[in-house]
Amino acid sequence: MSDEATPTAEQPVLADQPAPAERPAPAEHPAPAEPRRLPVTDVSLVVLIGTSGAGKSTFARRHFLPTQVISSDFCRGLVADDENDQSASAEAFDVLHYIVGKRLAAGRLTVVDATNVQPEARRQLVRIARDHDVLPIAIVLDVPPGVCAERNRSRPDRQLPAHVIPRQNRELRRSLRGLEREGFRKVHILRGEAEVAAAEVELEKRYNDLRHLTGPFDVVGDIHGCRAELETLLTRLGYTLTRDAEGRPVDAAHPEGRTAVFVGDLVDRGPDTPGVLRLVMGMVAAGHALCVPGNHENKLGRAMDGKKVTVSHGLQESLDQLADESEEFKAEVRAFMRGLVSHYLLDGGALVVCHAGLPEKYHGRASGRVRSHALYGETTGETDEYGLPVRYPWAEEYRGRALVVYGHTPVPTASFVNNTICLDTGCVFGGSLTALRYPERELVSVDAEREWYAPVRPMHTDAPGAREGRPLDLADVAGRRIVETALHGRVAVREENAAAALEVMSRFALDPRLLAYLPPTMAPTATSRRDGCLEHPEEAFAGYRADGVRHVVCEEKHMGSRAVVLVARDEAALEKRFGVAGPGAVWTRTGRAFLADDGLTAAVLGRVREAAERAGLFEELGTGWLLLDAELMPWSLKAVDLLRRQYAAVGAAAGAALPEVLSALERAAGRGLDLADLTARQRQRAADAQAFTEAYRRYCWPTEGLSGIRLAPFQVLAAEGANLAVRPHDEHLAWIDRLVAADDADAPVLHRTGRLVVDTEDEASVAAGIAWWEELTGAGGEGMVVKPLASLVRTDRGEGRPGGLVQPGVKVRGREYLRIIYGPDYTGHLDQLRQRALGHKRSLALREYALGLEALDRLAAGEPLWRVHEPVFAVLALESEPVDPRL
Repeated sequence: MSDEATPTAEQPVLADQPAPAERPAPAEHPAPAEPRRLPVTDVSLVVLIGTSGAGKSTFARRHFLPTQVISSDFCRGLVADDENDQSASAEAFDVLHYIVGKRLAAGRLTVVDATNVQPEARRQLVRIARDHDVLPIAIVLDVPPGVCAERNRSRPDRQLPAHVIPRQNRELRRSLRGLEREGFRKVHILRGEAEVAAAEVELEKRYNDLRHLTGPFDVVGDIHGCRAELETLLTRLGYTLTRDAEGRPVDAAHPEGRTAVFVGDLVDRGPDTPGVLRLVMGMVAAGHALCVPGNHENKLGRAMDGKKVTVSHGLQESLDQLADESEEFKAEVRAFMRGLVSHYLLDGGALVVCHAGLPEKYHGRASGRVRSHALYGETTGETDEYGLPVRYPWAEEYRGRALVVYGHTPVPTASFVNNTICLDTGCVFGGSLTALRYPERELVSVDAEREWYAPVRPMHTDAPGAREGRPLDLADVAGRRIVETALHGRVAVREENAAAALEVMSRFALDPRLLAYLPPTMAPTATSRRDGCLEHPEEAFAGYRADGVRHVVCEEKHMGSRAVVLVARDEAALEKRFGVAGPGAVWTRTGRAFLADDGLTAAVLGRVREAAERAGLFEELGTGWLLLDAELMPWSLKAVDLLRRQYAAVGAAAGAALPEVLSALERAAGRGLDLADLTARQRQRAADAQAFTEAYRRYCWPTEGLSGIRLAPFQVLAAEGANLAVRPHDEHLAWIDRLVAADDADAPVLHRTGRLVVDTEDEASVAAGIAWWEELTGAGGEGMVVKPLASLVRTDRGEGRPGGLVQPGVKVRGREYLRIIYGPDYTGHLDQLRQRALGHKRSLALREYALGLEALDRLAAGEPLWRVHEPVFAVLALESEPVDPRL
């Protein structure tokens, strides 16, 4: 919503004026010169210019580190083994330019030691500096030709032809007056031996380098002349306003020493641009605030300087309001806006503040390109339906270490995206004025007093997710995707898997705004070699011990199905974060509503909400909603069709056929046929079929309304502003115990999860864990899940370096439950089943686990829901990878 304009210079040119060309230079016995200060920006390209023998190499050795100086002679030696081999100059300068480019890309001060008296040679160096967004600085050593010739004659390793130095001197003389036009931002000319000897190079920090300021800061979004809202916001942030004799605010200071930082666009459109400027300028002058320019300051400043500009986008309001101010005030405004720096690096480089956003490659750099991006951002070249430029979504690709805080493009709600946040919440358009407390990452907003200026593009739409800047979009999930995770790097999603997930999501899933998490698949423990066992706890304990995990928690596996529960304390809390009003939702591992009956879902959520309220979890966690990982029982509640078509059919068929088979075999044996072996096998099949039927029936029981339903939570995944899934499991189980205890004891719905902590390095503790599993499975239970007690664990690579993720949990299923999975007579095929490959399943489990935690991290950081949905959708997509479903 801003117009484009040519950016102003990032820094003023500092240039010494050359003496007239006809002025004779002293040849001998130069008079002592006063010390000459040469300011050099700490990240820049310094180009030494002078004839052979002017003393450039000596000057470079005296004032710069050896690693900072790249000389043409050295590069000539690299390619020709002879620093004086002029035939190798072209290749030598290719090497020199390459090294210079690499150093500048790394942000290193770089000095080029060559004659550089020819415009073409300098032009290439200036271009390299611009390519890397650093300042090119020229230092000219204008030493008399006679001195240079004498120095060359005294060098036994170099004998130049007599015409070389006079020619170089003529080229130098022609160059002196045009260096600034060539693009050098600072030009220092040292005339004669005395000035060269007396010169002192002083490194200066870049204007944007305020890394020594560590805050705390309060970064304020686009104000656009809304002075009253700014006063209210500063007061809410704890600042004390100072007013002049006329009652106008002229300063604001925080009693705890916090510093305000303004992201620009102080002016235009709103009712009191002079009032906003007076307050912000006073705060900056008093050291209570910092300010970067917005595109509106840039345009207003040019208009006030008499430049020709198009009066649009609210500029006329500012000009009209400033017309009533004194000439002295307007002069102060012009000076203030001319002195604004495009962006600031703060807090050791951990915080970057600019107006329109800034990719990491531009942080701390200084060029017209950097300033333009900081003021205007980047567009795609397209326009939207309102005729406004479409902004390139740089923040979606940002992966930098620094938090980038910016404004420029109004969004309904400020939210974090990839460690960036836009604070322009459209105050002048009737939205709000927002500040970010740093390092707390806390947002503070005040509503606009009214709509001061009608926006061209509506601030609010009904599209899902649009409240946070842009809606959910099919383009976010279609095709091959790469999802960046903090814990597992880049996770790839195949195009065909994304298509399968999109089919599920579009036809069966809940509103994607609610789907903040999908549980990862879980790998089984390593295959057991014990007689009659496919899985056994000793492999789980041994595996975690090998990964350096000493303490694990064994949790009872329930006779149900995985369920994720989002429960709201009140509808307003849910609507505020997820954009959907209601009590919450309960969904399956594939994002479908767990219960077809909305009334029953609401009843289950009501019981969870009441228990959480009585247990004090909402208060303790400071949240209006909770996200829980749970098991919902009985299994038949969700899988009744599967039971009817598959498991019950097998049991019924076996129950009908095998008794007849045994009867026939017994009659045949009565006639004297030797059928003992066959009869024994069939009797075993009948026993296996009966065991199979009894096994699945344990997971089925009738329910009516809430009666018979059991919900067994085992982890509190997230709350407002917090990813709790990384907390130790004993904390989760303590919360869950309180939740279960607070349920209605007369008609309980919530169910406790049994658990046992095992020390994998203690034989007695391991034996107790095995005995508990045998007790659970002997009673017909499914088995248990073994998890690191610390929850999130990495393998140790040594020297304090984190390694890969350790499995977040492995399931150890009992003999009878595995009969359901592998078939009634699976125990007769254990040798074949032990050949099952677990590598792909384990890899899938880790990738889905990392994606799930990434979604929770983004949810906790307040990122928009389309960003949360990205890794959630990836989990669903990975579920369509070809993996044995029995694992």
